[in-house]
Parts: sequence; structure tokens; C-alpha cells
Amino acid sequence: MTLDELLVRPMLPDDIPAVRALEVDACAHVTHAWSEDNYRSSLTSGYWMQVACQPDGAVVGVCVAMLGVDELHLLNIAVARPWQSRGLARHLLALLITLCREHHLQSIWLEVRPTNARARALYARQGYLDVGLRKQYYPAADGREDALVMKLEVTP
Repeated sequence: MTLDELLVRPMLPDDIPAVRALEVDACAHVTHAWSEDNYRSSLTSGYWMQVACQPDGAVVGVCVAMLGVDELHLLNIAVARPWQSRGLARHLLALLITLCREHHLQSIWLEVRPTNARARALYARQGYLDVGLRKQYYPAADGREDALVMKLEVTP
């Protein structure tokens, strides 16, 4: 199956169990993946939430972002293991740029664990730059982990 065969659509409440399972499996190195309540709260808050689905309906990717006054904040992105390294995360990130342009937003911000080398490399390849550090931001197995703050300037 190819990326072109996937359907990207708004996330629905019924998607939450599948999205949660996808994230737990895809992000096994992370001790604290988003909970079902995190996803429910984000839906209730009206965040931009999209899932990528195979033709059979199986959810293979998720992307959650919050629109601000002049910027967009990427809150969460996860791709099922069989779909990793196949361009799905890049595709979801490209949708964020389109969203920014539609809403005249100037930048995309995100936090990423310093230990998540794959994600950091992906963001860097897409043009995101390191702009700061949030101390003790993420829960971790041995306490707390810092977050690297990255930013992408979006051209109109």
C-alpha cells in the first residue's frame, strides 16, 4: 500500500482507542504517551486533529495542532510502525504548513524530547530550527526530561 492510498480526515471520538493504541506502539520508547483523556480534551477544545487511515479504516497516523493568533503549535504526531520511514510524517507536517497558510499563521512551534533522535532529525530535515529548551517538560521513567523547542517560519 502506498501513501497515496491513505485517507487523511478529521479525527472523531470513535478513533480515540485506535489512536491511543497506535501511539503506545509507535512510541514505545516514551513512558508517557497521550491518554485517551488527552485526545478527548483536545477534541472538545476544537484543536486541529487529523488521522491517516488505510482503505479498510485502520488508523495509521495522527496529528494534533493548536492554532494561535500568529502561530500554530504542533501538540502531537505519531505514525504506526509499519508506516514509519514511508513519508507519512512528512505528509502530515506538510498539511500543517498548508493550514498555516490558510489561516495566515507565520510559524509552527513544537517541543520534542532530546532523546527522540528520529523525530529531531525529521524536523530538522523539514526546516525546523532549535530555538530553546524547556526544563523538566516531559514525564520520564526516572523523573522529568527536558524538551527542545523547535520552530519553522512559514512563508506565505
